[in-house]
Amino acid sequence: MKFTLDWLKEHLDTTASADEIGAALTMIGLELEEIEDQGKAFSEFVVAHVVSAEQHPNADKLKVCKVDAGSGEILDVVCGAPNARTGMKSVFAFPGTYIPGKDITIGKGVIRGQVSNGMLCSAMELGLGNDHDGIIDLPADAPTGQRYSDYAGLKGVTFDISITPNRGDCTGVHGIARDLAAFGIGSLKTTDMSPVPSTGTSPFAPLPHQFAPGEDKTIRKFAGRYIRGVRNGPSPAWLQRRLRAVGLRPINAIVDITNLVSLGWGRPLHAYDAARIVGQPVLRNARPGEELDALDNRTYPLDETMTVIADDVGPLCLGGIMGGERSGVVEETVDVFMECASWDPQLVARTGRKTGIVSDARYRLERSVDPALTEPGLELATRLVLELCGGEPLEPVVSGEDTPPAVVIDFPFSEVERLTGLRIAADEIEAILSRLGFAVEGAGFTRKVTVPSWRPDVTQKADLVEEVMRMVGVDKVPVDPLPRLHHVAPRMLTTIQNRRRVARRALAARGLDEAVTWSFIPHEEAVRFGGGAESLQLANAIASDMTDMRPSLLPGLLAAARRNAHRGRADIGLFEVGQVFLSDAPEGQHTHASGLRTGTARLTGAGRHWQGDAKQVGVFDAKADLAAALDALGVGIDKLQLVAEPAAWSHPGRGGRVQLGPKIIVGWFGELHPAWSEAMDIDFPVAAFEIDLDALPEPRKKPTRSKGALDISPLMPVKRDFAFLVDRSASAASILRAARGADKTLIEDVTIFDIFEGAHVGEGKKSVAIEVTLQPRDRTLTDEEIEKVSGAVVAAVVKTTGGALRG
Repeated sequence: MKFTLDWLKEHLDTTASADEIGAALTMIGLELEEIEDQGKAFSEFVVAHVVSAEQHPNADKLKVCKVDAGSGEILDVVCGAPNARTGMKSVFAFPGTYIPGKDITIGKGVIRGQVSNGMLCSAMELGLGNDHDGIIDLPADAPTGQRYSDYAGLKGVTFDISITPNRGDCTGVHGIARDLAAFGIGSLKTTDMSPVPSTGTSPFAPLPHQFAPGEDKTIRKFAGRYIRGVRNGPSPAWLQRRLRAVGLRPINAIVDITNLVSLGWGRPLHAYDAARIVGQPVLRNARPGEELDALDNRTYPLDETMTVIADDVGPLCLGGIMGGERSGVVEETVDVFMECASWDPQLVARTGRKTGIVSDARYRLERSVDPALTEPGLELATRLVLELCGGEPLEPVVSGEDTPPAVVIDFPFSEVERLTGLRIAADEIEAILSRLGFAVEGAGFTRKVTVPSWRPDVTQKADLVEEVMRMVGVDKVPVDPLPRLHHVAPRMLTTIQNRRRVARRALAARGLDEAVTWSFIPHEEAVRFGGGAESLQLANAIASDMTDMRPSLLPGLLAAARRNAHRGRADIGLFEVGQVFLSDAPEGQHTHASGLRTGTARLTGAGRHWQGDAKQVGVFDAKADLAAALDALGVGIDKLQLVAEPAAWSHPGRGGRVQLGPKIIVGWFGELHPAWSEAMDIDFPVAAFEIDLDALPEPRKKPTRSKGALDISPLMPVKRDFAFLVDRSASAASILRAARGADKTLIEDVTIFDIFEGAHVGEGKKSVAIEVTLQPRDRTLTDEEIEKVSGAVVAAVVKTTGGALRG
């Protein structure tokens, strides 16, 4: 939101300096983005005459212009603006001039073989607006060589503030002035919005509401006025300067008046050329197939959820968003139909998102405009039209109703100290609220506070406390230390927060780089990874290829790996810890930890080495990463079931999953399926894993005992080897689990050191050799004890696998 100091002083009687006002704005919650001295910022730009504009010989979209900038010589300038033409006046920057809208300093250059000595500028390049479709088109009488800041009156101070979505009342200069006056920076001036006498009956009846029962209805109240016999044309110089100073392009007096009221009082208006309205205008929702040729020279398809103001031909205006070209006011307009309406903020925002239109009207209306200002705003606009353009105002036509609810809050003044620590007298609290427009009634410590119509965001006691606090000053809030605790602080992080932290540290320690990818992925990838449900498709996607909430972290990681490979980095390791979306219900959102390695990015290093050929990543690299993460999370992979059933994205026979029974799947690992690699344009090996952090069991709370720095037994371990003849289908995990469970006190580790298959071990059989490590703690083991444990190991493995101990 931009406004000038001079404009502010028309609403606020103050002697405060620009710096004092800037500091006050931030203090009251209207964060100051920038204070700009426009005279200094635009001192190097001059008015220039385009003597000629010829087609560039080497580029279809460029022109070579001969420019007289008042320096005494004609300059060659290459320009890409579509509106550059012979004889026009525009704004010129000599070489060496800083261009604020592009954050560059222009210099001499050669563009497609033609010398360019400067730049003809658009409003966007000067930082005065978003209009970058063409260079600034000045009137023919603009004096060549004059400083543009002098010609346009850009000599004052301009404030640029950030408005939070709940402060629709401050999208106009008057609302900002009201807050500053309440803070003590001057006093608020009043505006005459009294009814203007009418000279006759309007040719239009109150606009009928043609909405079907249950149909979305964006409009609440419509007020319109027919003004006959106006003399339209360029607006006065003071009005043009005011609009240019905040980045708006003057168009004509009638349109400039609507912009003045919109920015000055936060009350959007729209003016129609009454002669271009066919029949009686009505309020309705758009019909299938209808379009609007909007004032921004674009055509927008409409649907039945969008409210329009229409005549017998079709839509004239997209309600609350933008007017149409067909009924737009031009300098030749004689009869004007001025509209001031009240709209549903949420439905205006929805329509704006669907169409992608970002207009000044939408910006204000979706933040809630004061509904009580609908008819007074129309009267103000009428008065300005009569002053600047003349004409005869006919009777207003009003339809619909938008009565703001009477919000009354029982406000104990003690809440101010309880919530902020500020000790403020009751009289001062009442005075602050009254200056802000709140009506305070009653006596004692609890008062009844009536909320004004322009503050629908204030609904509870805490909101009133905030109003008082920001008027006193956030810097006045006392800083008190927290009380010292006399006991161990309770755990602050939740289980899932701890799991995220531990998983990140563990995977980073494995040499993987953390990535943060979009939560949105293309629909075809969502379907491929098990998602794609209609309930998880975005209503307003940020891009055409980012339409679905992700059901897995792997699509984003694979896309990141592909981008790196296309840039010559095919050997990388990535991981991410984040949300995935299996349904639109809260329980359908899970936290996953996923990672991948590509090319030769193994644990031992990547790329070629003099000690030997680099090996490509494989299934066991992914399994090792998954096991390390689970171990850090306190869930050893040996305590889980390892199943040779890979995920859909994994290569058959080169992947698996870990689970706590058939219904609780903890994670997956494997090499990427070749068909998936081809479909996703991946021509390098990928080994990946996924862990569902929400599926892990809650850690058990058990008493702990203090251990020494090194809890290592001084006694020598005992190792014993066993070879078992088992069915080829028997899994290694089942053998290891059975052996470890034979004696959990003495058995410290079990590993497989040999697997053999051959004709002499039998068809469908294999030999698996394991090493069992026994670790005594308090005394040396006797032969009998060792034999007892060995027998238990053999019995456990035989029972589990149905095999036999080899002789």
